Amino acid sequence: MPELLNETCHCISLDEEALVRHFDAALVREGGLPRLLVGREHLFAPYPVFANQAQWDAMQAVIGAAHEVMALPAFQAEALAVSPWPEQHTLSAMMAFDFHPEPAGAKLIEINTNAGGAYLAALLAESQRNCCEQIGGLLAMPTSGRDAPARWFADFRHEWQLARGARPLGRVLIVDDQPEQQFLYPEFLLFRELFRRHGVTCEIADASRLEFAGGALRHAGEAVDLVYNRCTDFSLQDAAHAPLRDAYHADAVVLTPSPRHHALYADKRQLVRLSDDAFLARIGASPAARRVLAAHVPRARAVTAADAQEIWAARKRYFFKPFAGYASRGAYRGDRITKRVWEEIVASGNYIAQDFAPPATRRAAPGEDAAALKFDLRCVSYGSEIRLLSARLYQGQTTNLRTVSGGLASVFLLKKGTEGLNFDQWPAGSGLSPNQTTA
Repeated sequence: MPELLNETCHCISLDEEALVRHFDAALVREGGLPRLLVGREHLFAPYPVFANQAQWDAMQAVIGAAHEVMALPAFQAEALAVSPWPEQHTLSAMMAFDFHPEPAGAKLIEINTNAGGAYLAALLAESQRNCCEQIGGLLAMPTSGRDAPARWFADFRHEWQLARGARPLGRVLIVDDQPEQQFLYPEFLLFRELFRRHGVTCEIADASRLEFAGGALRHAGEAVDLVYNRCTDFSLQDAAHAPLRDAYHADAVVLTPSPRHHALYADKRQLVRLSDDAFLARIGASPAARRVLAAHVPRARAVTAADAQEIWAARKRYFFKPFAGYASRGAYRGDRITKRVWEEIVASGNYIAQDFAPPATRRAAPGEDAAALKFDLRCVSYGSEIRLLSARLYQGQTTNLRTVSGGLASVFLLKKGTEGLNFDQWPAGSGLSPNQTTA
């Protein structure tokens, strides 16, 4: 059923004027979005994607099972053995679980602790235009783009309270390398205004402009309480990140997401552990969690020199990902990998081979000749609670936010009880009757 809608239905589309209004309201400025979209023309997809209740239920179950397992002391002891970062007792704000949907479920592709695009997707979700009452009556959004920002602020405040108790949160920094040059810089502006609207001083800062002095992390001479970390040097090894690293080790700043969060949740080796039922049984994972993970997490294995020949022979069944990869960088489909790249992967010693789970597709525009774009479903979460469901449409091997008619997309779920509808009897002109191709 969602496959049919993703192929033929285009009656719900992006209301660009509404998106501009929502963006400007969030930024408290006029004309912000058109200017910020220069060079980012394919950030927002013109049409949403469709999913069903079974897929939504599966994603919720996987996120809950993963957090249950990752909280086990035995899991953390093994996962953090080579990453002994200090614990601030926080959960990691703005996490994301990415899935490829199947007809009756979804496969977990990866976990991220730096879910770029979430605020943009929230505004997009509030900017959808529906020209078909019949289709609209069958659909619902499982999460609210309108409510998500306030929940995200509450999540950051909770991170602070977990680490610092009742002490007031005074100053927040959104930190990245050369933030104004980052593709998702518009989102940094949105989060800055979100904190300010809630009475918290907030600035956007280049990581190289920080200093650790007098027992505090400082920016422009002012002490910083909490850092929303958007740096992709996840272990903070670059020289420019030394002040941030030292302040974190000294517990002089609350850092979220932190190197520990990335090591525990987003290092791709955790996909190997989550898909290894024998390991999960050995560390005491519950039978219920093991069943969920076995059904929805593709098997993964570390690429080693000892297994290189065996894995190469079976490469077409795998997707290869670096342990600390992000934004699909360094990721390769096995059926397209060259011998030279394979030798580099083996020599690096920092890749996993994950069973390939094909992405779903969405027709980019009305008409049979329109491109069929791939998509994944992204659940932005805090702990086991999903804050926002969105999608990313793309062409090529991996997501990129640079595909014509692709980009961030909203997600509509078919309401319960609609899966068995016979669209052969759908009214002419709706797009789902036998003689029509678009809605």
